[in-house]
Amino acid sequence: MWRRPFHPGKQQGFHRLAFEDELLGHLPRLRRFAHALARSAADADDLLQASVERALVRRGQWEPGTRLDSWMYRLMRNLWIDTVRAETRRGETFIAPQAGETVGADGGQEMTVELGKVARAMRLLPPEQREAVALVVVEGFAYKEAAAILDIPMGTLTSRLVRGREALMVRLGEAA
Repeated sequence: MWRRPFHPGKQQGFHRLAFEDELLGHLPRLRRFAHALARSAADADDLLQASVERALVRRGQWEPGTRLDSWMYRLMRNLWIDTVRAETRRGETFIAPQAGETVGADGGQEMTVELGKVARAMRLLPPEQREAVALVVVEGFAYKEAAAILDIPMGTLTSRLVRGREALMVRLGEAA
């Protein structure tokens, strides 16, 4: 499908500002997703920065009236896949233990310990299950939206979620 290239003008200047404002509103959720994908906090921050940079460069490819968050999640996921392929590295990916210490700090030490257990359990999931769980359970996307972001059939997403949740329940025991 051909899309008109982005050329800032009077009317598009408004769309550009609206795009940037909406993008800023999604940064906390995008950062969480970056942490779900990346192996370390530094890698997650780099992924978020690269994703925002790519989105700003390619903002003309986003169609106003569609969900910017879904577009950003897909852009970030594709960028992560490209990064992993380019560096030919695989391994555990989620929040680094140090990052987990500050998540929920206002909820007390017990909350921090529980979040650390969840992060460790998530790291043990295969990447496909981890992505599905992160989008649906952590980020709250509907199954249909998550399947579209991951570019997989709904049945595949459901299967990955079931297997991922079961694995988490086994690893977390009563805490699940």
